[in-house]
Amino acid sequence: MNDTTQDSPKLSWWRRLSNGLKRTSSSLGTAVADLVTKRKLDRAMLDDIEDVLLRADLGTSVAVRIADAVGTGRYDKAISADEVKDVVATEVEKVLAPVAKPLEIDAGKKPFVILVVGVNGSGKTTTIGKLSQKFASEGRKVMLAAGDTFRAAAIEQLKVWGERTRTPVIAGAQGSDSASLAFNALTAAKEQGIDVLLIDTAGRLQNKAELMNELEKVVRVIRKVDDTAPHAVLLVLDATVGQNALSQVEAFHRTAGVTGLVMTKLDGTARGGILVALSEKFKLPVHFIGVGEGVDDLAPFTARDFARAIAGIES
Repeated sequence: MNDTTQDSPKLSWWRRLSNGLKRTSSSLGTAVADLVTKRKLDRAMLDDIEDVLLRADLGTSVAVRIADAVGTGRYDKAISADEVKDVVATEVEKVLAPVAKPLEIDAGKKPFVILVVGVNGSGKTTTIGKLSQKFASEGRKVMLAAGDTFRAAAIEQLKVWGERTRTPVIAGAQGSDSASLAFNALTAAKEQGIDVLLIDTAGRLQNKAELMNELEKVVRVIRKVDDTAPHAVLLVLDATVGQNALSQVEAFHRTAGVTGLVMTKLDGTARGGILVALSEKFKLPVHFIGVGEGVDDLAPFTARDFARAIAGIES
């Protein structure tokens, strides 16, 4: 099918997604194929399949459920790698379908305030830039607030995105108070009739207590201007950190009341299954996933596409 067809954006995203999840799907697929080709299905094989799923960071309960589903009605029979992949895709989709939710901007909240949290290196600032581009392309008036005041690079990076997307950026000097900056940004956004305000935050985890106190202060100060804000709190997670993502969700959810997840760098890991484990444990909406550095590589999360890509099913 050539790129002039109507479906080409969908196909090109599918291609990017399946390529981005290649490390995960090929490690899963190769291991499963090795297991099932030479023997009939028995308990030992199911235990081995469970181990493969655990190594992809799918989480214990999901791994057990998939292994049980593979075994149902198939004992002492030959099973193909494709049959196992189909079961993996089906079971993963069941976990992901309830959490695959778009980020909805309530036009009644003006500005709609999105607080973006996450540790340094998770792709937080880049994600804010990509979201600002997305919202601006939908015809919304967007403003960015460089609330990660500890890193000069984060402030500069947001200013570059602001220029690229013709979006105003509220920024202070490095080391200035991030809560004051959030207050000033929200006040300015209200005055200027902004539709969406995206606020970056610091993400140093060396001293968790200090970071979390600062986040709590930012939320408190935002509420002085608008007691319904922030309207969304997005946690940006780096897929390459694997199991550490679980403790990050716990810490940020407790402090900032995370309302949804964005997972980046799925193309850089063989353990993309961590998104499944997170969904199973926390049931938080997953709004976007990223499989590369390009603006188009951050896309709305769809359960079926992700499940099929992670299982290595060609679409």
